[in-house]
Amino acid sequence: MDYQLQLLIVMISYMSLLILWGLYQGRKVKTDSDYAIAGRDLPGWVAALSERATGESSWALLGLPGAAYATGLIETWTAIGCVAGIVTTWALLAWRLRDEAEKYQINTFTEYIAKRHGEVGKWIRIVGSATIVFFFFFYVGAQFLGGGKTLHTMFGLDPKLGMLITAAVIVPYTIYGGFRSVVYTDVIQAIVMIATLIIGPIVGFIYLGNHPELFAQSIPEALAKAGPEYNSFLHGLKGFSAGIVVMGGFSWFFGYLGGQPQLSMRFMAIKNTKQAKQARNIGIAWTVIAYIGALCLGWIGLAIFGPTGLEDQEFVMPAVLLEIFPPAIAALLITGAIAAMISTADSLLILSATELSENLIKPAFMKDKEMSGKKGLKTSRIITALLAVVALGLAYISPSKLIFTLVSYVWAGIGGTFSIVILFTLFWKRFHGKAAVATIIAGMLFTIIWISTGLEKVVTSRLLTFFVAGGVAILATYFLPSGKKENLQG
Repeated sequence: MDYQLQLLIVMISYMSLLILWGLYQGRKVKTDSDYAIAGRDLPGWVAALSERATGESSWALLGLPGAAYATGLIETWTAIGCVAGIVTTWALLAWRLRDEAEKYQINTFTEYIAKRHGEVGKWIRIVGSATIVFFFFFYVGAQFLGGGKTLHTMFGLDPKLGMLITAAVIVPYTIYGGFRSVVYTDVIQAIVMIATLIIGPIVGFIYLGNHPELFAQSIPEALAKAGPEYNSFLHGLKGFSAGIVVMGGFSWFFGYLGGQPQLSMRFMAIKNTKQAKQARNIGIAWTVIAYIGALCLGWIGLAIFGPTGLEDQEFVMPAVLLEIFPPAIAALLITGAIAAMISTADSLLILSATELSENLIKPAFMKDKEMSGKKGLKTSRIITALLAVVALGLAYISPSKLIFTLVSYVWAGIGGTFSIVILFTLFWKRFHGKAAVATIIAGMLFTIIWISTGLEKVVTSRLLTFFVAGGVAILATYFLPSGKKENLQG
């Protein structure tokens, strides 16, 4: 059977089961809280696997292996930064955010910050939600576009048709089941992803040892033969330049510290403290194993194909799997990777929809009783559907360069900025609402200006935004009047 036909059969089967599973979970959604945050009743293992699938997906399966293939050992700094950030978040922040979400009975990320800083809660909802919705709105469009491009690469489909197929997979269960359906479909993705990142490297090492005709028969040999820059953790740089490289890779650390709303919502949805500990252990173990596996897949690709053997570095993972596995097994693992990338859109879509509905639209047009009842649930589903349609339309009409430029702001502008807001809210009692609003505005403006002026090429905004936002937060805390007495619990 032709490889593409096998891949197509496996993909259709996998996607069909995914849709059915998501719709099944959606049947359990009865209230607005179920739709927005799964009733804050997630088992620890579900929250952990969903958070990891949402946080990594195409990055762990395509981006990081591709970077390791293209640059060698230097990509280890990126992995160290990401792993350190994820481990720190699970160990220090996840259980605290879970407890806070229960204490304040929140349904969205911004609602938590608003309730902790009640004096200007309304403005935090408006500024915070508008910022998240705007940038994640484009992010959803980018995911549709990425799905279209992937299907074009794999099957030769028109990218616009591929975008429609991508939307057709994720939109029905996301509209119907909201956060609950998204989380439980993520679990399947995380299992397939970790299986790929464990089995792939193990079989790859065996394959290298049994094929002397390859570029190299081991990773050390491949790195040495590819050139001195591949075999160096600093790419041969010294002094200040070496420091910039190390900090550029490690800078991913700062965006993980509670500032990615789509990840923090998984922490907030965990059922209880015992489940939070279980989630922490699973999340950390998954991360360490996955990042080691992703780096190894990239370096195994270097040993198999050599440094110039692939046109597109980000397809090193599929290329390696097709080389070392029979077509049927490779098709299953690659399909899981593609599905994980495509389904990233569902987490972003439901986050944007709930921020928009719970913090902006419903408070303006509905009474409290209506918001939490059937009318509120119906409104949430309508807003999710409309957001999906507009995001898909945006992906059709906008140049891909525009979309991906805007997406590049997300990690720094939202991750770095909101990490400061979350950290200070949790750990500094003096931090107040007006300072939180000033921090959000300053972090986003700095990121936009820094990237737009080309200074990102000098020093990454992933590093600078965190410290600029932190500086603004400290100054605003001391120099802006806090207004009414705030709730300083927690």
